Amino acid sequence: MAKEIIQIKDLKVHYPIRSGFWNRITGYVRAVDGVSLTINEGETYGLIGESGSGKSTTGKAIVGVEKVTSGSIIYKGEDITKASNRRHLNYNKDVQMIFQDSMSSLNPRKRIEDIIAEPIRNFENLTTDQERDRVQELLDIVGMPSDAIYKYPHEFSGGQRQRIGVARAVATNPKLIVADEPTSALDLSVQAQVLNFMKHIQQQYNIAYLFISHDLGVIRHMSENIAIMNRGRLVEVGKKDDIYNHPVHIYTKRLLAAIPKVDVEHREEHKKHRLAVEEEYKNDQSKWYDENGRVFPLQKVSPTHSVALPASEINEMKESD
Repeated sequence: MAKEIIQIKDLKVHYPIRSGFWNRITGYVRAVDGVSLTINEGETYGLIGESGSGKSTTGKAIVGVEKVTSGSIIYKGEDITKASNRRHLNYNKDVQMIFQDSMSSLNPRKRIEDIIAEPIRNFENLTTDQERDRVQELLDIVGMPSDAIYKYPHEFSGGQRQRIGVARAVATNPKLIVADEPTSALDLSVQAQVLNFMKHIQQQYNIAYLFISHDLGVIRHMSENIAIMNRGRLVEVGKKDDIYNHPVHIYTKRLLAAIPKVDVEHREEHKKHRLAVEEEYKNDQSKWYDENGRVFPLQKVSPTHSVALPASEINEMKESD
């Protein structure tokens, strides 16, 4: 049985809306509104959603970049939303992040050697030679040339910078890496290179990934367990087969229908299906969202598959099955 790395329970990140002369709080933006998931050792957990769905905020809250409004993040049996627990568990060493924008995440004034060595200096006490050997080893792992340590971020392409970001994230030997859209800005061939390096590193170091993306093709390639996020909540959670071959929620179906098809002979068929899904999404909102437009709580439809639907809908599904 796979060993659990981290458990997120009812995670919420709400931002206050202020208005009026006294700048009082008049409401909240519910960026993340009750997300629960468990990530196991050495696995890649895919988190999918459109822009604004709350997936990146979820990742940043797990790493500690965003302040958690409520809920808990359990690591080694303790809630690391409390800063004291995060410190004594070495959480900041064990959980790292790869950011979407490789250029802005690398300090333009520092050489690559210092960028990758920075997390090592924070958590380990190595000599200058040991530190340089470690940086060189990390660059070798991600396929970068040895002279890269003397260069600056602007001297590399987007794919190379992203590989440097991967090397920096691996520098502390983490247990979990939150990868936030790590390949979305890259060409397809470069995407494949970065993803292959990430898989190689995962096998070598037994690292778990929370892989955040809007690209269902990339998630299918990388992940075994997948969660679909919409309006700050999870709408569907399951194994790869559950999500791609047996989708239930209309939002999941909508995402899948939007994947470009190369089957020219059935082009009209695919178009009709896509339009039918879009029509159902627009005209039958009450089935999928409550009166306030919020996603329903998750309900189990199988041992590995959960969907955000009213309990009555789940009962109807089970009866029809």
